[in-house]
Amino acid sequence: MTIEIRQVTPEDDEVSEEWGRETDEQILGVSACRIDWLGVWHVVVAAQEFFRQDQLGLELRQRVQRAMELVPGVTGVTENDNETWHVTGSPSGEALVRAVASVLDDLAERMRDWWPPSVPPGR
Repeated sequence: MTIEIRQVTPEDDEVSEEWGRETDEQILGVSACRIDWLGVWHVVVAAQEFFRQDQLGLELRQRVQRAMELVPGVTGVTENDNETWHVTGSPSGEALVRAVASVLDDLAERMRDWWPPSVPPGR
């Protein structure tokens, strides 16, 4: 699967840099924005909204965290809330998005199989 990663123009004045994955499937979406005054990259993993404390959700979290920890320049990874992470250090936003996108691609078929019937994968 091709990973379409691109830098986007931030809509918020507090964001100095933003990267995202272009995808038609919400469960494959990931974005990272640099918030300088907090000293973090704020990473949003859309699938974590739908996969929480079940086995797949726990595996997703563990793998996302590990993938981000392995990005060069990362000094810390903290889960901020259900679908967001704060990453400290000096990694590139592109590298963070690419690392998480690889995890999502690897788990895509399993996530599609468990997708909540009330929420279509492409919405």
